[in-house]
Amino acid sequence: MSGLHWIDWLIILAYAVSTIGLGWYYSRRQSSTSEYFVGGGNMNPFLIGVSLFATLLSTISYLSMPGEAAGKGPVTLMGLLAYPVIFFVVGYLFIPVFMRQRANSAYELLEQRLGLSVRLLGASMFLVLRLVWMMLLVYLAASAMTVMLGVDYWAFDFDTWSMEAARFGGANDANAELPGLFRWHGSQLQIASIPVIVLVTGIVSVIYTTLGGLRAVVMTDFLQTVLLFGGALLVLATVTWHFGGLGWFPTTWHSNWDSQPVFSADPRTRVTMVGTFLSIVTWYVATSAGDQTSVQRFMATRDATTARRALATQLCVGGMVVITLHLVGMALLSFYQANPGSLPADMSIKADADKLFPRFVSFELPIGVSGLVVAAMFAAAMSSIDSGVNSITAVVTTDFFDRLRQTPTSEKANLRAVKFMALGIGIIVVLGSTYMKYIPGNITAVTNKTANLVTSPIFALFFFALFVRFAHPVGVWIAAICGVATAAVIAFSGPLVVLLSTSFGWDPGTFGVELMTRVDPATGAEFLASAVRELNRSTGQFELVPRDPISFQWIGPVSLAVNVIIGTGLSWLLPRRSLKDEVSTAM
Repeated sequence: MSGLHWIDWLIILAYAVSTIGLGWYYSRRQSSTSEYFVGGGNMNPFLIGVSLFATLLSTISYLSMPGEAAGKGPVTLMGLLAYPVIFFVVGYLFIPVFMRQRANSAYELLEQRLGLSVRLLGASMFLVLRLVWMMLLVYLAASAMTVMLGVDYWAFDFDTWSMEAARFGGANDANAELPGLFRWHGSQLQIASIPVIVLVTGIVSVIYTTLGGLRAVVMTDFLQTVLLFGGALLVLATVTWHFGGLGWFPTTWHSNWDSQPVFSADPRTRVTMVGTFLSIVTWYVATSAGDQTSVQRFMATRDATTARRALATQLCVGGMVVITLHLVGMALLSFYQANPGSLPADMSIKADADKLFPRFVSFELPIGVSGLVVAAMFAAAMSSIDSGVNSITAVVTTDFFDRLRQTPTSEKANLRAVKFMALGIGIIVVLGSTYMKYIPGNITAVTNKTANLVTSPIFALFFFALFVRFAHPVGVWIAAICGVATAAVIAFSGPLVVLLSTSFGWDPGTFGVELMTRVDPATGAEFLASAVRELNRSTGQFELVPRDPISFQWIGPVSLAVNVIIGTGLSWLLPRRSLKDEVSTAM
């Protein structure tokens, strides 16, 4: 049932053991929380830049970009045009401010201008952001692994003392309803595969992060990036060899792709070139200038110049990998169209584009090569887990414990406490990841609908603190609430229309959509979803296509605009704070 050989598993095991060993090595060199969180503040900018890339792209991009390019189209490559804008804005407007601060937490800046409440607001939103982000990425990695294994659950029979692996909807129909982590079925203990894989991935990454701190995170991120990029190149090389050249490269707009115009006034249009550009600029700037994961790495370098080099490295490496992964998606599209028998009967190129990459890795690559690429996929997942755990621990320690604690403690006690905290965060991520399956959409859409809900509102806090001199804490708070609410309404506009229609009798046509019945492939349960009527270019027939009233690509730009406009307007109307007020909030 699996395309992985024992040699592949040996390679994966060797990688996991080596990362734990690296964490143990760096743990022996730690003497303070500063060393644990920012590596002493003098780390190599090239390694920091690669680590930034590995942290912010990771498994989500490793899986979503090939799937997006194969199933929807390559217009997301337009995001590369945003990179010079991102470098200028982050490198010259924000990095100098952060490097002058030289703190373990970026949110200390917020307190200096807007008070303790805004600092705690920013830190709290960051915790939510990174926890959801990590839950999502480990779930996606585990989902990809089930495709590679061809296994949905393991069943252990206590009567015969035997173990078997099977798919949902197999010979035993009850298996199609397997919920959660496990259940008893007669004498069998049936265990879902996704939570088990999540548990293993989480354990390995949390162990080496807990032991080694930021230095271990950065070094493993570098190794993970090498594996990630190399794995994608191996897939391209294998498809090229199958075709005897570059015959897989599309020279016209493929019939499998959606319509992706330059711009559309219809908010239902899933992806446009302008929307892609704006969403990527918003996400990168907001993440680089408002997310502790990024700011922490900038502060791990010597000065603003070296921090900009780290940012440039991140963008260059990211650009190369983005192009490579889109080429992988195009190659897989051509390969499976030329070899339809290589896909199982229940998988289609259009509907299951996100699964093409893991399927190819497991069943088409040579023995040993599959192990390297699978290791890269798990490495990508672990790179975000390790960074998230380390940055969350830094925020909780600096912005909550150290800031609110009345009695000081020793460095040794602090270091021991943050390691236990890192372990606890990892456990929360593993337990919460199974809930990600309830978010509709492909990987690209699900990512924007969950992990990016508070990205723009967090960045808006820094915008007010650094650039709006008359910003008022009350106005900033109200604006943040409005920004998050706007992001949530856009992200879940489809389910919201279903709720309004079924519970309150609203006409879905008011929002420019219709309702269609969909079926959960795992459980067979039916549910309603919003959709639009579009022409299928392959059949020439009009059909309902799942679509939200507002595309996910507008979550970041629109929520940021709402946040800035409301916050600026309210701050202008509210009484000006005196210099004495500003000084008192920073104390």
